[in-house]
Amino acid sequence: MSGSAERLLAHRGFARLWYARLASVAASQMLMVALGWQMYELTGSAWDLGLVGLLQFAPALALALPAGHWIDRHHRGRIVAACLLVQLLVALVLTQGSLRGLVARDWLLAASVVLGAVRAFQMPAQQALTPLLVPPHLLPRAVAFSSAGLQAAIIAGPALGGLVYAAGAGLTYGLCALLFAIGSGLCFGIRYAHQAPPPEPATLATLLAGVNFVRHHPVVLGAISLDLFAVLLGGATALLPIYAKDILFVGPWGLGLLRSAPAAGALAVSLLLARHPLRRRVGPLLLGAVAVYGLATLAFGLSSHFGLSLAALAVTGAADMVSVVIRQTLVQLETPNEMRGRVSAVNSLFIGASNQLGEFESGATAALLGPVGSVVLGGAGTLLVAALWLRLFPALATRDDLLQAGTAEPAARARA
Repeated sequence: MSGSAERLLAHRGFARLWYARLASVAASQMLMVALGWQMYELTGSAWDLGLVGLLQFAPALALALPAGHWIDRHHRGRIVAACLLVQLLVALVLTQGSLRGLVARDWLLAASVVLGAVRAFQMPAQQALTPLLVPPHLLPRAVAFSSAGLQAAIIAGPALGGLVYAAGAGLTYGLCALLFAIGSGLCFGIRYAHQAPPPEPATLATLLAGVNFVRHHPVVLGAISLDLFAVLLGGATALLPIYAKDILFVGPWGLGLLRSAPAAGALAVSLLLARHPLRRRVGPLLLGAVAVYGLATLAFGLSSHFGLSLAALAVTGAADMVSVVIRQTLVQLETPNEMRGRVSAVNSLFIGASNQLGEFESGATAALLGPVGSVVLGGAGTLLVAALWLRLFPALATRDDLLQAGTAEPAARARA
C-alpha cells in the first residue's frame, strides 16, 4: 500500500467509510446488472430499460431538498448505514421473488423507486461526510482515493454479477444483500465530533439554502451543471443490455464487462491522481476531460467490435474520473460544513439527473432512433456542452488551483 493510502486509512472513520463504499458500490452495481438484464429478458423493451432510470430519479428529485436539510442536522454516518439497510431489504425481496419465479416488470420498477428514494439521502450524506473524516489538505487525495476504491468496486461488481447471474438472478441478489449488510455495519461504526445544530424548523428558506448557495457561486454551479448535461446526453449505460445482446452478441457475461470497462479506465486515473493530485489548470482540464468523454462516447456508439467498444468505454471512464475528482473537491472546499448536506443534496440531484434521467433519455431516444443513433447523438451533445460551458462559466474555465479560494473552514476532527 502506498504512503498516501496509509496516511488516509490511518483516519479510522475514513477507513470505515472507504471499505463500506467498496462493499456497497459492488452490491449496487451487481444489483443493477441483474435488474437490467432481468428487465430486458422479461420485456425486450428499450423503453422499460429507460423507465428504470426515470423511476430512480423521480423520488430523488422529490426528496433532494428535505434530504439535504436532514443530513445537515443528523449524524451522517448513521444516515448512510440506514440507507444501506433499506437496500439490503430490497435485495432480499428480489432474492426471494426470483427464487420463486414471481419477479415481474412491476417488481423491478417498484424496486427502482425505492432505490431512488434511498439514494436521495445516501449520496449527499457520503459526500458531506468525507470532509469531516480527513484534514482539509488531504481532501483532494481522499476524493481521488475514494474514487479509486469506488471504481474498483464498479469493475468487480458488474463482472461478478454477470458471472453469478448465469446461476440465477436469485443468487446474484442474495450476494448483493450480503455486501449491503457488511457496508451498513461498517458505517454504523463511524465516529466523528458531531454536534447537532440548534433546533430549526424546515422552512422553505432552509430547504432552498443549498440551491441559493449554488446559484450564487459560479464555480460550484458551473462544475455540477457541467456534469449534469454532459452525462445526461452522453451516458450509454441504460443501453448496454441492448448492445450486449443485439449488437455485440456477448450475453450477460459481456454485459458485465461492458459495465465494468468505464470503471477500469477510471480506476487507473484515480490511482494516478491519488498519488499525484492535480494542482494547476484544473478548469481547462475539467472541460477538456468532458470533451474527451464525448469523443469516446461517439466511438462506442459507432463500434460493432467488442474489444473496441470496451476500449471506448474505458476512455469515457478515465475522462469522467478527471471530472469527478476536480468537481467533487471544488464543491466540498467551496462549501462551509453547515451547508454541505444541502449543497451535496443539490449536487447529488444533478448527478442523479445525469445518470438516472440520462438512462431514461437514452431509452427514449433509442426507441425513436435506435441504440446507435441515441448514443451518437449523445456524444455529439456532450461535445457541444463542453464548448458552451467554456463561454458560460469563465470563472470555472480559467480556474487554476483547487485550493486558490481556500477551504471553507477546518474539517471537524474525527474521533479514533
